[in-house]
Amino acid sequence: MKQKASITAALIVKNEERHLSDCLETVKDWVDEIIILDSGSTDNTIEIARKYTDKVFTSSRWPGFGLQRQKAQRFVNSNYVFWIDADERVSAELRQSIEQMLEGPEITAVYSISRISWAFGRYIRHSGWYPDRIVRLYSTFLTQYNNALVHEKIEVPEGIKTIHLKGDLFHYTYHDIGNYLEKSIKYAKAWAEQQQSKGRNAGIFEGTAHALGRFFKMYLIDRGFMDGKQGLLLAVLSGFSTFIKYAELWYRYNRIPKAKP
Repeated sequence: MKQKASITAALIVKNEERHLSDCLETVKDWVDEIIILDSGSTDNTIEIARKYTDKVFTSSRWPGFGLQRQKAQRFVNSNYVFWIDADERVSAELRQSIEQMLEGPEITAVYSISRISWAFGRYIRHSGWYPDRIVRLYSTFLTQYNNALVHEKIEVPEGIKTIHLKGDLFHYTYHDIGNYLEKSIKYAKAWAEQQQSKGRNAGIFEGTAHALGRFFKMYLIDRGFMDGKQGLLLAVLSGFSTFIKYAELWYRYNRIPKAKP
């Protein structure tokens, strides 16, 4: 009889007391271990984490999302690692799909999952947000995340196939406008730093063009209008976030000296 593969739920967190318990409740009964790497929380995140696992680690020096996930993976002892963020929840159907996969996993495969996001009062089923298929599960001997500062991805080696699992991962993002803007600014700075390291510059007009393109694609081409008022709001905010990224990159190359008193 083939032995069932073991699996770890892995998270990188910071100040996630709002979400962490609800997230871990959806994985605690079926994973073999939970690994949590905290990057300097000042709320009750660590205390909540320790209610679910004794494998809570800290690393206050932030290297970027990709490298932080690589660091967390070093603590994993299972055959497979399943990455989940604190603001996500595993559906019953997804749990069943993962457990079935563990009964007979394909060694030369990584596994993708559909993620559906809740934003500003409704699940977003259009706007280019769903199905948001992301690779989140793989053999720990096979691969890891790349080094990206932001928008990190799992490196899929050549010849490795991607198998899509049934069931959704619920994503409870952006609980208010302030939270959206806070995240947008953080991601914009990380994106600009990453682009600057590659020697790339940007202009204000370029940022404006990309922002308008983002709005029209999200609202019209990706049918954001079918997500109601939330779809319009997200398209506007997404265009704004796009502009901020390019503005931040432009500013890094065009810093204006302070005026003399």
